Amino acid sequence: MDPFDSSDSLEGPSKTAATNAEVPVPWSRFSAWLECVCVVTFDLELGQAIEVHKLRKTSICYLSFPDSYSGCLGDTQFSFRLRQSVGRSSSWFGHEDAYNRDAPVTLQKEHAHFHGYVYFRQVKDASVKRGYFQKSLVVVSRLPFGNLFHSLLQVIAPEYFEKHEPCLETVCNEIDQWPAPVPGQTLNLPVMGVVMQIERALNLLPAPTVLPSVHELDLFKCFQSVLIHMQMLWELMLLGEPVVVMAPSPTVSSETVLALVSAIAPLRYCGDYRPYFTIHDSEFKEYTTRTQAPPNVILGVTNPFFIKTFHCWPHIIRLGDLKMSGDLPKQVKVKKLAKLKTLDTKTGIYTAYKTFLHKDKSFIKRLLKGIQKKRPSEVQSAILRRHLLEQTESFILPLERYLESLMPPQRSMSPWKTPPQIRSFSQDEFMKTLEQAGPQLTLKGDWTGLYRRFFRSPNFDSWYRLRHREMTQKVECLHLEAICAADLLTWNKDKSEVEIVDLILKLREKLMKARKHQLPVKEELLEKLEQSIQTIISSLPEDLQTLLHRQ
Repeated sequence: MDPFDSSDSLEGPSKTAATNAEVPVPWSRFSAWLECVCVVTFDLELGQAIEVHKLRKTSICYLSFPDSYSGCLGDTQFSFRLRQSVGRSSSWFGHEDAYNRDAPVTLQKEHAHFHGYVYFRQVKDASVKRGYFQKSLVVVSRLPFGNLFHSLLQVIAPEYFEKHEPCLETVCNEIDQWPAPVPGQTLNLPVMGVVMQIERALNLLPAPTVLPSVHELDLFKCFQSVLIHMQMLWELMLLGEPVVVMAPSPTVSSETVLALVSAIAPLRYCGDYRPYFTIHDSEFKEYTTRTQAPPNVILGVTNPFFIKTFHCWPHIIRLGDLKMSGDLPKQVKVKKLAKLKTLDTKTGIYTAYKTFLHKDKSFIKRLLKGIQKKRPSEVQSAILRRHLLEQTESFILPLERYLESLMPPQRSMSPWKTPPQIRSFSQDEFMKTLEQAGPQLTLKGDWTGLYRRFFRSPNFDSWYRLRHREMTQKVECLHLEAICAADLLTWNKDKSEVEIVDLILKLREKLMKARKHQLPVKEELLEKLEQSIQTIISSLPEDLQTLLHRQ
């Protein structure tokens, strides 16, 4: 399927099946990076209308244009995230996706959501009835590579607005020649005479501009008006609390939401988040119902109407244009939710939340001093990111240590018995370990209370499920290694045919799982086990040999 196909629902460029294993799937390389390219224009009678490709058509149309309150003139870039249509499947993307297996959790492709990256242009044009040229070029992907795709748009969008669709066809054909994204490898991505280079850690070095990463934002720029509240924002993200970000533009809205989500890296934020959200979004009713508590979601909005809609939400961040107080950015204040009533609500963080941990005043002073010394924004961002990273890692470390204690000892691993079970997670037992192995930070406060609240969050649930799956695989590996090291031929001598056949079937199943899930077991051990199985089979009567070879 051509990425410019205008069918009523997008099924992905690689939907066409290959006739045999050796024929490459059309647009498969394109699909490894992008789902589609869309062009959205403003029609005087219809409003926003999509010109190229349709994927949740109405949602993309509204999400691709700043609302009238933003007043964006010139070129504007921002991003959005939307849920995949119910019942839609993607043939090239599966649960065993090789990229996701090797990528950090914060950079993995998403199963249920798409990311949209927008380049919007609004300029005066006397030839248009409305008086303005208004059009957006949008790339949609499952990859959360904001820097990469915004950089791509900066290269192709200005050219497209001059030359239109033939330019996009050329770009899509170039992208279809890109190698697949592979963590740990350096990739050169040529497009329109520019080579964007992705380094080992998926860092982007496009010519002539050097960017530090394919996904990391300028955290300092995003948070400069809320620096003194970073401890609160970190806790709200850690706990998966419902948050609304009200911003003056889609750019500020989307960057702030994405910066908040990244604040707890390397822990993955597992609630829903929408960098730019409008009243036309298909989830609008779901997220604004007042018959139940607000969901675990972060919404970025620009329409003042949302102040009334979300006045009962527990945490609302109202941002405005950056103002200076002397040579420092003016910091917004924490305010009571009761004051959030009118459309002209002032900037501030409207919440009744009290942090479990105290602020790190020395860290805040360091950042503010850096502003006075005119320290470069990228350096300030690196300091801020390092601080948040260390705080998250210090929070997670006691949990990791406790999980290790739940693993069965290696000496209990017998090749002749079912693998021992991983002990159950006990919150009370974990809390007792904090006295000896608590967070190694100077921050004072109620760490126990923070952990107990974290245990009720979607972030803990997702983290624990992932880690438990990894631990289960580790037990499987250890058990398989014990089997590979055992003398199966000696064990086989005094066993009945029924016992031997049962063992062979179980060993085959283990081998199949090990290869399917690519368990980290040395291939020579697996080959040795396979040879042992074949030797045992050859010692059986011919009828059993035939039966086992057929299976």
